[in-house]
Amino acid sequence: MKQVQRGFTLIELVMVIVILGILAAVAIPKFVDLSSDARQASVQGVAGALSSGSAINYATYSARGTGTVVNSCDAAKATLQGGAFPSAEYTAPTTAFATPSGATNDCVLSFTPSGGTAVTATFTAITTP
Repeated sequence: MKQVQRGFTLIELVMVIVILGILAAVAIPKFVDLSSDARQASVQGVAGALSSGSAINYATYSARGTGTVVNSCDAAKATLQGGAFPSAEYTAPTTAFATPSGATNDCVLSFTPSGGTAVTATFTAITTP
Protein backbone atom coordinates (compact mmCIF):
# COMPACT_ATOMS: atom_id res chain seq x y z
CA MET A 1 0.00 0.00 0.00
CA LYS A 2 1.34 3.42 -1.04
CA GLN A 3 1.20 6.26 1.49
CA VAL A 4 0.38 9.75 0.21
CA GLN A 5 2.08 12.49 2.14
CA ARG A 6 0.25 15.73 2.58
CA GLY A 7 1.62 19.07 3.75
CA PHE A 8 4.03 21.77 2.73
CA THR A 9 7.69 21.41 2.01
CA LEU A 10 10.26 23.34 3.98
CA ILE A 11 11.03 25.50 0.94
CA GLU A 12 7.37 26.49 0.57
CA LEU A 13 7.17 27.46 4.25
CA VAL A 14 10.39 29.51 4.05
CA MET A 15 9.13 31.34 0.95
CA VAL A 16 5.87 32.26 2.70
CA ILE A 17 7.82 33.61 5.70
CA VAL A 18 10.10 35.63 3.40
CA ILE A 19 7.11 37.14 1.56
CA LEU A 20 5.43 38.03 4.87
CA GLY A 21 8.68 39.65 6.02
CA ILE A 22 8.89 41.78 2.91
CA LEU A 23 5.26 42.87 3.25
CA ALA A 24 5.82 43.76 6.91
CA ALA A 25 8.94 45.77 6.06
CA VAL A 26 6.95 47.80 3.54
CA ALA A 27 3.84 48.28 5.69
CA ILE A 28 5.36 49.08 9.10
CA PRO A 29 6.84 52.50 8.18
CA LYS A 30 3.40 53.64 7.02
CA PHE A 31 1.95 52.96 10.48
CA VAL A 32 4.86 54.20 12.59
CA ASP A 33 4.42 57.90 11.82
CA LEU A 34 0.68 58.16 12.36
CA SER A 35 1.08 60.39 15.43
CA SER A 36 1.97 63.47 13.36
CA ASP A 37 -1.02 62.86 11.07
CA ALA A 38 -3.26 62.45 14.12
CA ARG A 39 -1.93 65.67 15.63
CA GLN A 40 -2.60 67.56 12.39
CA ALA A 41 -6.12 66.12 12.12
CA SER A 42 -6.81 67.09 15.72
CA VAL A 43 -5.81 70.71 15.12
CA GLN A 44 -7.85 70.85 11.92
CA GLY A 45 -10.87 69.48 13.80
CA VAL A 46 -10.62 72.14 16.51
CA ALA A 47 -10.12 74.84 13.86
CA GLY A 48 -13.24 73.62 12.06
CA ALA A 49 -15.20 73.73 15.31
CA LEU A 50 -14.02 77.29 15.90
CA SER A 51 -15.09 78.34 12.39
CA SER A 52 -18.52 76.75 12.88
CA GLY A 53 -18.93 78.22 16.35
CA SER A 54 -18.03 81.66 15.09
CA ALA A 55 -20.53 81.41 12.21
CA ILE A 56 -23.32 80.24 14.52
CA ASN A 57 -22.46 82.99 17.01
CA TYR A 58 -22.65 85.64 14.27
CA ALA A 59 -25.99 84.25 13.04
CA THR A 60 -27.34 84.36 16.60
CA TYR A 61 -26.07 87.88 17.06
CA SER A 62 -27.62 88.98 13.74
CA ALA A 63 -31.00 87.41 14.54
CA ARG A 64 -31.32 88.21 18.26
CA GLY A 65 -28.81 90.95 18.95
CA THR A 66 -27.13 88.80 21.61
CA GLY A 67 -24.16 86.51 21.52
CA THR A 68 -20.51 86.20 22.39
CA VAL A 69 -18.31 89.16 21.52
CA VAL A 70 -15.69 88.03 19.01
CA ASN A 71 -13.12 90.77 18.51
CA SER A 72 -9.97 88.62 18.24
CA CYS A 73 -8.95 85.13 17.19
CA ASP A 74 -8.52 84.20 20.83
CA ALA A 75 -12.04 85.41 21.67
CA ALA A 76 -13.45 82.93 19.15
CA LYS A 77 -12.65 80.16 21.66
CA ALA A 78 -15.69 81.24 23.68
CA THR A 79 -18.00 80.36 20.78
CA LEU A 80 -17.50 76.62 21.35
CA GLN A 81 -20.41 74.88 23.03
CA GLY A 82 -20.19 75.44 26.75
CA GLY A 83 -17.06 77.52 26.22
CA ALA A 84 -15.04 74.32 26.62
CA PHE A 85 -11.75 74.81 24.80
CA PRO A 86 -9.65 71.61 24.60
CA SER A 87 -6.50 72.63 26.47
CA ALA A 88 -3.91 75.32 27.06
CA GLU A 89 -1.70 73.70 24.41
CA TYR A 90 -3.93 75.30 21.73
CA THR A 91 -3.27 78.99 21.16
CA ALA A 92 -4.67 81.67 18.86
CA PRO A 93 -3.51 85.28 18.41
CA THR A 94 -4.99 87.82 20.82
CA THR A 95 -4.62 90.83 18.49
CA ALA A 96 -7.95 92.65 18.22
CA PHE A 97 -9.72 92.81 14.86
CA ALA A 98 -9.79 96.23 13.22
CA THR A 99 -12.73 95.26 11.02
CA PRO A 100 -16.46 96.06 11.35
CA SER A 101 -19.06 93.62 12.61
CA GLY A 102 -19.70 90.79 10.18
CA ALA A 103 -16.21 90.84 8.68
CA THR A 104 -14.38 87.55 8.31
CA ASN A 105 -10.90 87.20 9.73
CA ASP A 106 -8.45 84.39 9.04
CA CYS A 107 -6.87 83.12 12.23
CA VAL A 108 -4.11 80.60 12.87
CA LEU A 109 -4.62 78.04 15.61
CA SER A 110 -1.43 76.50 16.99
CA PHE A 111 -1.08 73.27 18.93
CA THR A 112 2.21 72.69 20.72
CA PRO A 113 2.32 69.37 22.57
CA SER A 114 4.72 69.05 25.47
CA GLY A 115 8.10 68.23 24.01
CA GLY A 116 6.80 68.26 20.43
CA THR A 117 6.74 70.50 17.42
CA ALA A 118 3.95 72.99 16.81
CA VAL A 119 1.17 72.16 14.37
CA THR A 120 -1.07 74.87 12.91
CA ALA A 121 -4.42 75.15 11.14
CA THR A 122 -6.38 78.13 9.86
CA PHE A 123 -9.94 79.02 10.83
CA THR A 124 -12.27 81.90 10.05
CA ALA A 125 -13.64 84.09 12.81
CA ILE A 126 -16.53 86.47 12.17
CA THR A 127 -16.42 89.75 14.04
CA THR A 128 -19.27 90.64 16.39
CA PRO A 129 -19.32 93.86 18.43
